Amino acid sequence: MNALNQSEAAAWARHDDVDHNASGNPSLLEVFEARLSRRGLLRVGMGSAGASVLATWPLAGCGGGDASAAPAPAPAPAPAPRPLALSFDPVAKNLADRVTVPPGYTATVVCALGDPLAAGTPAFRNDGTDTGFDQRCGDHHDGMEWFGLDAQGRPEPAGSARGVLAINHEAITDHFLHAAGASPRPRPAAEADKEVDAHGLSFVEVRKDGGRFACQQGSAFNRRVTPLTPIRLAGPARGHALLRTKFSPAGTDTRGTINNCGGSTTPWGTYLAGEENWVNYFTRGAADDAARGGDNANSVVSLRRYGKAQGAASRHGWETAGADDKYARWDIGVKGASADGSDDYRNEMNTYGYMVEADPYDRGQAVRKRTALGRFAHEMGVFGLPAAGRPLAVYMGDDSRGEYIYKFVSDARWDPADANPANRITTGDKYLDAGRLYVAKFAADGSGRWIELTLADALIAGFAGYRFADQADVLVNARLAADAVGATKMDRPEWSAVHPATGEVYVTLTNNSNRKVEPAGSSQMPVDPANPRSYPDAPTAASSPGNINGHIVRLRENGDGGAASAFTWDIYLFGAEAGSAANVNLSALTADNDFSSPDGIRFSRRTGVVFIETDDGAYTDVTHCMLLAGLPGQLGDGTAQVLNYTKADGSTLAVPTRVGAKPTAATLRRFLVGPGDCEITGITETPDGRTLFVNIQHPGETIARDDVADPARYLSHWPGNAGYGAGGSGARPRSATIAISRDDGGLIGVDGDAVL
Repeated sequence: MNALNQSEAAAWARHDDVDHNASGNPSLLEVFEARLSRRGLLRVGMGSAGASVLATWPLAGCGGGDASAAPAPAPAPAPAPRPLALSFDPVAKNLADRVTVPPGYTATVVCALGDPLAAGTPAFRNDGTDTGFDQRCGDHHDGMEWFGLDAQGRPEPAGSARGVLAINHEAITDHFLHAAGASPRPRPAAEADKEVDAHGLSFVEVRKDGGRFACQQGSAFNRRVTPLTPIRLAGPARGHALLRTKFSPAGTDTRGTINNCGGSTTPWGTYLAGEENWVNYFTRGAADDAARGGDNANSVVSLRRYGKAQGAASRHGWETAGADDKYARWDIGVKGASADGSDDYRNEMNTYGYMVEADPYDRGQAVRKRTALGRFAHEMGVFGLPAAGRPLAVYMGDDSRGEYIYKFVSDARWDPADANPANRITTGDKYLDAGRLYVAKFAADGSGRWIELTLADALIAGFAGYRFADQADVLVNARLAADAVGATKMDRPEWSAVHPATGEVYVTLTNNSNRKVEPAGSSQMPVDPANPRSYPDAPTAASSPGNINGHIVRLRENGDGGAASAFTWDIYLFGAEAGSAANVNLSALTADNDFSSPDGIRFSRRTGVVFIETDDGAYTDVTHCMLLAGLPGQLGDGTAQVLNYTKADGSTLAVPTRVGAKPTAATLRRFLVGPGDCEITGITETPDGRTLFVNIQHPGETIARDDVADPARYLSHWPGNAGYGAGGSGARPRSATIAISRDDGGLIGVDGDAVL
C-alpha cells in the first residue's frame, strides 16, 4: 500500500473531525453557572427541583437587573409563508447501491467524475488510464450552484432550461484514478498531476433535452479551475508579508484553490466557494519549528493552531513527485535564505483558507480569494437577505471540532442596481474587500452576540498566545483572534442557509465526538446550551459518548438585520435514531425522518422547503447517507428544555437548551437515500423549482490499493450499475451530479404552485 496505511488514509478522510482548538474559552455552561450564582438561583449539580425551574425559562432573554444580561431579542417576525404540507411519500432507510427517490420522481446523472468538458477530449474509460483532468469534470463533487442562461446563451438569472452548474470538487478517491491504485511515495509525477487536476472547481453548461438535463461537451462556458490556476489575492491581506511566496514575492497572487466544500451565489450573480481542509495537502520538516524561531514564534503558533505540526505528512505526497516548482510548493518548510519567505513556500499555506469568488459566465475575469472574510476551514459562506441601503452579511462556519461561527458585514451598502452589473467580479470587489469580520458567542438564555475581530479590541491586541502585527494579520489568523475574544466552541459548523422569507440563519453542526459531560484534557469540550448532548451510540461509539448525530442551530438577528451586533437562537433539529432515548431524540424523529450528521443545507427560494443532507458514519449500519425535505417554522416555536446528566460523583449536571417545534409527517420527510459508502452533499435548483440538482460524493471510497483490481471488493459500483458511463455492474464508483424532477413536471416536494 501507499506509505500511508489504510487506517491513516481513513483518518485523512475524517480530518474535519479533528480538534485544533486548545484555547481555554469558557463554555456556555460555565457562563450560565456563574450568572445563576450571581442571581442566587441555583448551581449545577442540582436535583429535579432546579431542573423544573430551568424548564420554565422563556425563549427570550432573562431580563432582570444583571448588568451583564444580553440585549433584548428582536420581536418575532410574522410567520413565514409556506406550503401547507410536503406531498411525497417518505423514502425508507436502505442499504441499496442506488439512488432512491420517492415514487413519482426520477433521478438521472448529469455529469460525473472524468466526463469530458472540452471538445475533442475522449470519453471517460473509468479504468484508471484516463488523463487530461484539467479538461474533465473533477472528483468528489460538493457545493454547487445554478446560473441560468437564456435560449441564446446569455446570462438569465430566471433561466431554468439552460444554465451553468458551478461545482466544487472537495477531494479525490485517489486509488480509483489510477489503473493499479495510487503508488507509494515518492509519488510518480504523472499520478500527482492527475490528482492535482481532479481538485478545484468545474463550470459545466447543462441543457434540458427531451425532459432531461445533460452536460454540453465543448460549451464555451465549460472550464476548470484547478490548484494550478492563477488566482488573485484580494482584500486587506493582499500584499501582506504573510502571503509572500516564491510564486508571488509581492504577496498579491497564488495558484489555485483546493478542498472546496460548500458553494453559494452572490447577490450580483457570481459563485462563492469555500476552501475547507486545505491544511492536509501540505507538509513541513521535522525541524521546521527551529528554523522559524522556535515554539513561541508567530508562524509556529499559527501553523499549530491551523493543524500543521512540524513533521506532519501531507495527504497525497505531491511534494515527493519531483523537483519542479509545482511540486515543491506543497512543502512549506523554511528552505530559502530570505527573511520574508519570498524565496520559498514557507507562507504558501497562508494563501489558502478563504472564500473564493469566480464569475461562471466570464472566464476572462480573474478568480479572487476574499481575505476580508477571514482565513479558516471555510465550509461555505451564505448571504443574508439583501436590503437596499443596508450592508450585506455573509454567514460562515469553520468545519472542525470546537471551531466557530463567523459573519462578515460589508462596508458598502447594498444598491439593487448591482444585482445586474456590467462587471460582476468587480462588483464583488466593492462588497467583499472591505468590511468587518465577527465571531459568534452564544449565551445560555437564548441570546448571543457578534464580536468584531479587530486589532482595536484589547483582548486581541494584548492576546498572550499570538502577537498580531496588524488587521491583515487578524484576518489571516482569524482562529487565533476568535480564541482571544472567547468565542463559543461549536460542534463542527458546516453549511449555512438563510430562510428566504424570514431571513433566519440555519447552521448545521455535524457532530463532535469530543463533546463530553466531564471533559478530560484540553481537547474535550463540555456540553453547553448550544451544544447540549453527549451520549453513546452503538455500534459506532458504544463506549465513547459525544454528540454523535449532530444538530442544526437557528439564529435571528436583532434589530439591524445583517449588521446587528446581537442575535437570538434555538436548535431547529437534533439528529438522532428514531429508537433513541427521549433525552437524545429531542426532536422526536420517526423512522420516516430520522437522520444523523447534518452537513449540507439549502432553502428552495421558490417554495421555502429546506433540504438537509447528511455525511454520516454513525447510522450507516442501517442506511446510506440521505437527503431530507422539511418545512421549518421560525425561531422560538418550540420550548426550553433541560438535559440532566449524572456525573461521576453522583451529582446532576443540568444543561438548559432550546428545542424547536418537533417536526411532523407533514413538515419533515426523507426524500432520498444514496448509494453505498457515499456522502450526500451539494444541492441547488432551477429557478422554477422543478429540478433539483444533488451531488453524490465518493461512493465506495473505502478501498485499499490492493483491492482496486478486484471489483468484488468495491463497496459501490454506482453510477455504472445504473447504466451511466463505462464499466456496467462492475464499474469503479464515481462522484456525480444528479438531476431530480417530478414525473408530472410539478414543484419539488410540494403540490400546486406554492411560492414565497
